[in-house]
Amino acid sequence: MLKRVLLAIVAVVVLFAAYVAMQPSTYRIERSAIIVAPPAAVFAEVNDFHNWEAWSPWVKLDPNAKTTFEGPASGEGAVVNWSGNEQVGEGKMTLTESKPDDRILIRVDFVKPFAGTNSSEFTFKPDGARTIVTWAIFGERGFIEKAICLVMNAQKMIGEPLEKGLANLKAVTESKLGQSQPDPVAN
Repeated sequence: MLKRVLLAIVAVVVLFAAYVAMQPSTYRIERSAIIVAPPAAVFAEVNDFHNWEAWSPWVKLDPNAKTTFEGPASGEGAVVNWSGNEQVGEGKMTLTESKPDDRILIRVDFVKPFAGTNSSEFTFKPDGARTIVTWAIFGERGFIEKAICLVMNAQKMIGEPLEKGLANLKAVTESKLGQSQPDPVAN
């Protein structure tokens, strides 16, 4: 009897491991927002890490987090290092690509609570007097990350802060341009 129970447990573990291994090894989570501003105005808010304090959803999680900046003030090569509470962790963001009014690509290196690297991308698409901003986070997933994602909803865990950040970015950008009223042509 004990032998059958142990074999059943081993079989379940092997099946679970096989199922985890078959999960995609990459992920991409993205959200979009419409901002009543030209692409240049929105791009400027994202292209300079100094501006992120006003709209980043993670800054609000630890107002006492320490940040340091390296390299140029904005654009390619700009770097921000952060260290905060358990919600914010510790890491470094490096702006690796900056195509004015079009696309920004950022390498995100986490140190704590877990070491890892992913990418963050912003695209800016003109839409008349508005800009459609898409914020995506993507990267590779190892076996442990694949297993965790079977239990936790990564789309929700990462997607909700992206939505909040885009809403903050919208408010900051539109208020600077004096357009904080509702967008009359928003869908």
